[in-house]
Amino acid sequence: MADESGSFAVPGSEAVSWVLDCARGPVGLLVLAHGAGADMNHGTMVSLACAIAARGIDVLRFNFPFMQAGRRRVDSKAVATATIAAAVAEGRARSRAGKLLLGGHSFGGRMASHAVIDHNLAVDGLVFCAYPLHPAGKPGVERAEHLPRIDMPMLFLSGTRDALATSDLLRGVVEGLGRRAHLHWLDTADHGYKVQKRLRARSDSVFEEMAEQITDFAGKQRK
Repeated sequence: MADESGSFAVPGSEAVSWVLDCARGPVGLLVLAHGAGADMNHGTMVSLACAIAARGIDVLRFNFPFMQAGRRRVDSKAVATATIAAAVAEGRARSRAGKLLLGGHSFGGRMASHAVIDHNLAVDGLVFCAYPLHPAGKPGVERAEHLPRIDMPMLFLSGTRDALATSDLLRGVVEGLGRRAHLHWLDTADHGYKVQKRLRARSDSVFEEMAEQITDFAGKQRK
């Protein structure tokens, strides 16, 4: 369960809800955007947020306007990035530690990468959970063409069975970003974080695996 909740206004759109999962003695805060198919209270978002909070990082989850209104079609890039900018402002106002990270699952992470460019967001790092590099069955890197314009640390967490991020293409994208980007493969996970338990080498959950990587990433972004 979230520790705090509320809403914030989105320029040019309706207000949206947010929830804050609080850590004990936090070292930072992660503003976490949901994907195109489920809202901030979907089981994967809650499980990931709880795992991150358990490791000492507050997590602010929020809805995009399309999801808040119950629409199926995702918001335009302009509305989505404006929502993320407003969420970052909300997170900054509620942060109990100086470090502020921004990220999201799939569509949410991709829009976060555009938001830091379009709104000149000053955050300490970007966390991409299952970055949707291309549609399933249509390999390509067009959705990553803007990433070299981002001059901040980036963490990519991608499942080894993710159909929206062909391994060689994603690896090439991250390597092209140089030392500011790091890629971690999530053992046996698909795009929705479902794992093959009998084949998975790790004993922890995929969300604990992700939280471990995010915590380590946050620790390297010290001011």
